[in-house]
Amino acid sequence: MGRTRQPNERLGQLIRESGRPNEALARALCAVAAAHDDPARPSRSSVTQWVRYGWTPSGNLPQYLAEVLTRWLNRDVTLAAMGLGEEEPDLRDWDLDTLKALAALGRIDVDVERRQLLRTLPYSLAALTVPPSSWWEHMARTGSRDTSRHRAGQADVEAVREMTGLFSQLDQRRGGGHGRTAVAQYLLTDVHDFLRGTFASDQVRRDMFSAASELAYLAGWTAFDNGEHPTAQHYYTVAVKLAAEADDPAMAAHVLRAMAHQAVDLGKPGHAVRVSEASMSGARYALASPRERSLLGVVHARALAAAGRAPEANAALLQAERDLSAASPGDDEPARVFFFGEASLAHETASALRDIGDLNGAAREFERSVATRKASAFTRTHAVTLGHLGLVKAQQHSVEEACAIWARSLDAMQSVRSARTRDVALQIRGALSAYRGRKVPVINAVDRRAADYLAATA
Repeated sequence: MGRTRQPNERLGQLIRESGRPNEALARALCAVAAAHDDPARPSRSSVTQWVRYGWTPSGNLPQYLAEVLTRWLNRDVTLAAMGLGEEEPDLRDWDLDTLKALAALGRIDVDVERRQLLRTLPYSLAALTVPPSSWWEHMARTGSRDTSRHRAGQADVEAVREMTGLFSQLDQRRGGGHGRTAVAQYLLTDVHDFLRGTFASDQVRRDMFSAASELAYLAGWTAFDNGEHPTAQHYYTVAVKLAAEADDPAMAAHVLRAMAHQAVDLGKPGHAVRVSEASMSGARYALASPRERSLLGVVHARALAAAGRAPEANAALLQAERDLSAASPGDDEPARVFFFGEASLAHETASALRDIGDLNGAAREFERSVATRKASAFTRTHAVTLGHLGLVKAQQHSVEEACAIWARSLDAMQSVRSARTRDVALQIRGALSAYRGRKVPVINAVDRRAADYLAATA
């Protein structure tokens, strides 16, 4: 724990503004650390030392402080605002030049040491404010200026899309922890060079920006799946801006949907509803293929369910079913929705039903998802679905059945590196904590396997 020469007045002022005592802040920090499987356990005296004597919190505690104070004050709190770091340009700023933001983000992310900087920035609620229609029109009209001699043609666009497809398939099988740096490196080097160059035609330019948007989205998605939420949000913002410059509303909708999904998972249902509504607004929904419309709609349903708006969530689920039913083989649809079909719709539907308290419906839909998914191609989601199904069964007091399902989930996740599969393993251990010491072989075996997976992927 480092020390400065003076009291940290900035941090002290923020804590006073929150109206919470140091003891409450310490408890909140311990809860956040535990959620990240971090052994740090600051006390009330720790907070006093940070403020009164200017000591610097160790490890990831500055990031946790930013997270807690952001939540308490309902505005973004940065390390600089707390007196714990230099002010950095917020790459999630919608008005920041797209290619400059991409280059800065990529340079940080591919540098193992500097990557930690991204993890210390807070998840931004302000970045979930979708720009007005005038911003979208301006981005589509102006576009980034040529700054290099690199010239791109349609074949280059197809190459970027092909690489994105390969990375996407790896993500589905192995999780965001595999190949994430490779995605970021390709985006920063080859693709960024294309974006800075000249193009065979304006259509090629738009296509390249759209392809880059999809790759930036994938970089964000893999970071999200790896539990790197601020990093994911930075990439999502860049991906939306690239889609806007490509004048590709459906691609922008795809990214906004991912931002809403992240907000649901992070317990921000009100923000998730607003962003998911934006993903379905106007041309973003109208120009999407039926399959993609279903994806947008079911995430909107999940946001509504998380916000406690059950009737609207049920109506959105029905519309998502209708949209997927309208999709047919041979449709002219983007490759980015290759993963979304009956199994994915059932998984998201089950999650929404669970959140509104319909456990029977949730169990039914999770089971449908398991039965219809090609597990070898979508291993991560298969493991997560089984894990969530087991949790529902445990809530219904069918613990032995839950253990049998969890054993299958743990089998599937052995080749996966994902914060979401780790979260499943943590939830399994939490659900079984009340049974420890009772010497029930099937329960002890699953509990031990979950602990082993967490240790192996730490």
